[in-house]
Amino acid sequence: MDNLLNFITDVNSRINSLVWGFPMLALLIGAGIYISIGTNFLQFRKFGYVLKCTMGQIFKKDGAKKGEITPFQSLTTALAGTVGTGNIAGVAGAISLGGPGAVFWMWVSATFGMATKYAEIVLALKFRQRNFEGDFVGGPMYYIKNGLGKSLYPLAILFSAFGALSAFGIGNIAQANTIASAVYTAVSAFLPSASGYESYVNLAVGIICSFFAATVLLGGLKRIGKVTEKLIPFMSILYISFSLVVILSHYDSLGKVFSMIFYGAINPRAALGGAVGIGISQAVKLGVGRGVFSNEAGLGSAPMAHASSSEKNPVKQGLYGVFEVFFDTIVVCTLTSLVILCSGAYIPYGDAAGAQLTISAFATSFGAKTAGVIIAGGIMFFAFSSILSWSLYGMRCAEFLFGSRVNKAYLIIFILIIIAGASMELSLVWGISDTLNGLMAIPNLIAVLGLSGLVFSETRQHFKKK
Repeated sequence: MDNLLNFITDVNSRINSLVWGFPMLALLIGAGIYISIGTNFLQFRKFGYVLKCTMGQIFKKDGAKKGEITPFQSLTTALAGTVGTGNIAGVAGAISLGGPGAVFWMWVSATFGMATKYAEIVLALKFRQRNFEGDFVGGPMYYIKNGLGKSLYPLAILFSAFGALSAFGIGNIAQANTIASAVYTAVSAFLPSASGYESYVNLAVGIICSFFAATVLLGGLKRIGKVTEKLIPFMSILYISFSLVVILSHYDSLGKVFSMIFYGAINPRAALGGAVGIGISQAVKLGVGRGVFSNEAGLGSAPMAHASSSEKNPVKQGLYGVFEVFFDTIVVCTLTSLVILCSGAYIPYGDAAGAQLTISAFATSFGAKTAGVIIAGGIMFFAFSSILSWSLYGMRCAEFLFGSRVNKAYLIIFILIIIAGASMELSLVWGISDTLNGLMAIPNLIAVLGLSGLVFSETRQHFKKK
């Protein structure tokens, strides 16, 4: 059995290194650059209009009909899948292994990722359809099927298979396990006697999470939208507020930090005094990779949430994708980066780091126990919201493969796996899910580039009318 597990781990590791290697990252950035040029750099040129059509519509009256959610709810559902542990632990890992310069390359990936996600969402609305339950369904599998034709239909099947399977891992087991670890860390900080009861804490967390998930998920699409539109703004405001407290309390370090970020982007070794062997290739790979992993631009997940929007204009809904990437990476990931770099917390450059580094940075202003609670609370809410959004993604993929009749069964299995996921050994599950998640990008990017001419014409027509 051990030999089989070792074999699976080795094979997955090889595939993963290809999926998330330089060729894939270059393809993701290249697609973003190409779409940016084709839309005349919409994400910069029309950013004021983006804010007006997204944040300016938050309090607009709910006009969504049956089988639809509001444009803002589709945004928060998509953000629920992106704003998460990658913004906390992932950023810490990028900085420790890629140096401060990784933050700059994270910004680069987001800059062009805004255009990619815009294109994905435009196509999702253009080719969406109603299912047998009356819900709007869409995403890469539908714009492949309805936009590229029968010859490339196998790509839609591949995307759906990768999505349906990866949802159980990256959107369920990994998130439930992360919540259980965060809760146990917080409990142990205040009750040292609980250190011998980790398995019981994990089981209890799994049961509670599955109960709340069932309450939301079995209520249908509209309930998911209503929960995420309250949960995402609440937890984002809290995390941003705590981050600003740390940054402002170390404001005198900001100049040095930005210098390290920009200088480290082109010469990481010199920026760190030559003491650590971090080269520019590592800074680029870690920065771009973590940026894409965080905002998911090009992976094809978020369009499945946006396809349910009551918005009829593909371009207007696509603008939410621009804001989504901006908020996830340029705002939240940058704040985490500045907290870590400004705080003076020890950064183990060259070694992997995670949430503990972020906790240490927050501890410089709030103390160790309070910082632990802040990060544990943030991770708990972020991870739970990811469970909600990824259940929708996985269900939509399964529905494309087998029809609407599997929806309830898929959700019930998804809910039950949360309990097991809270106590499960994570490494292999996470590794396979990460690979499947990356593989989703291949059919999606083929479709986005193949249909890019339609995106460009829709964009030109919209702004010509405007």
